[in-house]
Amino acid sequence: MAWAPLLLTLLTYCSGASSQYVMTQEPSLLVSPGGTVKLSCSVSIVSDITSIYPYWIQQRGGGVPRLLIYNANVKVSGTPERFSGSSSGNTAYLTISGALAEDDADYYCFTHYYQGGVFKATQ
Repeated sequence: MAWAPLLLTLLTYCSGASSQYVMTQEPSLLVSPGGTVKLSCSVSIVSDITSIYPYWIQQRGGGVPRLLIYNANVKVSGTPERFSGSSSGNTAYLTISGALAEDDADYYCFTHYYQGGVFKATQ
């Protein structure tokens, strides 16, 4: 049985005052079944960010979006163990270890954050 690479597309949900922040990420990644892939989502803001709290959402084939991880590394009940989240500085990461064919999906990142002691969110 031939294994086809999985296409993982990372999309960023970002609206609001775009002059305040910019979110960037790789447009897509390929991983073979059983492989490991790390998606990243970076937030750049004019002023310093104290901390970010990213969310990761998976959407398969135009289906219903599914929240996987929130606050960087907290898994929602039912999120498979192969998914893990982390963050460093202004960048959030979603790692899929031992990818399966069913992980072929779009992945959305959005975040809330503290900037200058004020709580804000990408809406």
